[in-house]
Amino acid sequence: MSYCPFVFRRLARLLLILTLACSIGLHWSFLQSIAWIGMVVKYSQDATVAQALTKTFDGNHPCALCKAIAKGKKSEKNSDSITPEKKLEFAYAGAVFVFSAPTGFWKLAPFVQRPWSLDHTPLTPPPRTLPG
Repeated sequence: MSYCPFVFRRLARLLLILTLACSIGLHWSFLQSIAWIGMVVKYSQDATVAQALTKTFDGNHPCALCKAIAKGKKSEKNSDSITPEKKLEFAYAGAVFVFSAPTGFWKLAPFVQRPWSLDHTPLTPPPRTLPG
């Protein structure tokens, strides 16, 4: 059963994606798309597809699902606006900060490499002319 952690990881990711999608309101868009598809199918049974599309998106012929979606969106907005805003208040604590010098320090000797300190000579002579 080595596939169990993989399945649980995928399920956790799917639940996270669905939760985030619902938190930003994508569920209303998904439901509205389903309602529009159903309306086009329903209206195209009695008229042409062009007339069904016009009737679907003109806003004068909403279906029951469209009305329920509009009502749900409206109630969601009303519940968001009822929540009172809370302000964060921070108490001022008057503290004095003083810079102080360290009690001790180490002075490091600078690393200097001079050409005469090399213990070997270059392997190949430098070029005498520039190429090209």
